[in-house]
Formats: sequence, structure tokens, C-alpha cells
Amino acid sequence: MAFSRPLAHFRSAGRSPHSWIFGRNGVRAYIHGKQPKTPKSRRRINLPVMAVEALRKHRILQLKERMEAGSAWVESGFTFTNTIGNHVDADNLRLRSFSPLLERAGLPTIRFHDLRHTSATLLLSLGTNPKVVQELLGHSGIAVTMDVYSHVLPTMQQEAMSDMDKLLSA
Repeated sequence: MAFSRPLAHFRSAGRSPHSWIFGRNGVRAYIHGKQPKTPKSRRRINLPVMAVEALRKHRILQLKERMEAGSAWVESGFTFTNTIGNHVDADNLRLRSFSPLLERAGLPTIRFHDLRHTSATLLLSLGTNPKVVQELLGHSGIAVTMDVYSHVLPTMQQEAMSDMDKLLSA
């Protein structure tokens, strides 16, 4: 499934690739009038199959919204839009969707951007190679990733030494 204009191409972690195209105005990195901070911001990343399935469902719902909006629909090229196709307002996202979702789940209030940090922390704590996390986040270098997420390292070091004990005692 492809959306109308490119920003980033995503492929699922499954067997068959699924291209997801984001953006607007045919410019590869044009979001809300801003260019990406670095050239590495334009990148391909793999998505878990679960995310690809969610995007497929979202696309179907968006097509229904487009039909309901009729001539009021704005062809912005964004993947996530309001009910008439425009970009999603950050305050509306936070107040109407994200904060109530956190509350229903019994989770503390966090910024939407904190999901990025949570994802990186979880990946590192699962033993994902820091270079892979750096590439997913689009950091300019591994040092940036390691500086930001060094709080995860002490546990990882303990686990590594435990693994080393098991290896050497076998």
C-alpha cells in the first residue's frame, strides 16, 4: 500500500515488503514546513508486522473519512490527518486522544515525544545493538544515542557479565 507522496519508506519485519509513503507536496522530507534536521532523518526503517497491520487498518478508516468528507477533503498527502485530510494539530492530538488514552490505561502523563525515548530504551534493554537503535532514531552518530540512553547500560553490563560467567564456566 502506498500513500501519495514520499517522505520515508517503511518495510515490515515480515517476509513481504510493504512500502509506506509519508509526506506532502512531493518533497521527500517536508513536514509542517520543516526540513529534517540532518540527512540521516531521511531513512528507511523496518516496522514490526503489528505496525504494518495497524497502518493498513488506519488507511481503510482514512479512506472512509475521505469519502464522508467529500469535496471538503484536503489532499495533504499525510498519513495521519484530521477528518478532512489536514495535518493533525498537536494540541488536539494530545488533549483529545493521547492524554485520555494514557489515563484509561492507568499510565502517567508523558509527552508524545517520550514514546520515541521509551521505544529506544526498550530496544536497548532487550539487547538490540546500539548501532541499530541509532539508525532507527536517525541520530547523527552512535555517541548521541549512547549519551542519551546511557542509563540503560548498567543493567546491560550486568547481564553481559552474567553471560560471560555462563560462557566461561561451561
